[in-house]
Amino acid sequence: MGLLSQQSGPPDEQAGLVRRLKCRSTEAFDELLDCYQGPVFGFVYRLLDDSADAADVTQEVFLKIFRKIDDFRGDCTLKTWVYRIAVNEASNRRRWFKRHRRQETPLEDSEGTPRWDWLRDPSASPFDVVHQREQSDLVQDALRDVDERLRAALVLRDLEGLSYNEIADALEISLGTVKSRILRGREALKVALERRMAAGALQGAFLQQE
Repeated sequence: MGLLSQQSGPPDEQAGLVRRLKCRSTEAFDELLDCYQGPVFGFVYRLLDDSADAADVTQEVFLKIFRKIDDFRGDCTLKTWVYRIAVNEASNRRRWFKRHRRQETPLEDSEGTPRWDWLRDPSASPFDVVHQREQSDLVQDALRDVDERLRAALVLRDLEGLSYNEIADALEISLGTVKSRILRGREALKVALERRMAAGALQGAFLQQE
């Protein structure tokens, strides 16, 4: 079960939080951040695989929530609405990255060879704190091989613990499509993990022979 599922609270509490948010209560916004900021960061990080980008996108998610809270009509849960915004903002970030990467000036290493240098946040992320580093890195690396549409559904279900209906609302797709993407995503992730573990075992065998 994902952290957000554990912290979202019963419907009455969520409805009360929404009412206070619409009244622009400072305490309500603080409560929203305390409850959702960590899980949203972890979710976005799994989609983007970059802690600095995930931090920027998480900030944009909550800015969007603050600006758009009056548009929340209760057609879905607050949790689902937050995830929907997170999915959209992560997708926007990915599209921006693809569009602007070609315009970046490559840096050079010590030997003058051009390379891309993407700086990461040196501080520990919530993802690193909650999960064992070795296992989380392996899963995160394998997720890169999973199509981004499948990845979002897979992470929402298996890592964040959303129901199929909540995922359908968050991604704005049909229930059948949700189930299909999760099944295909699990299979893709399984293949990617097996490939990496086999490569690691092969590398270990070579090291033992040296």
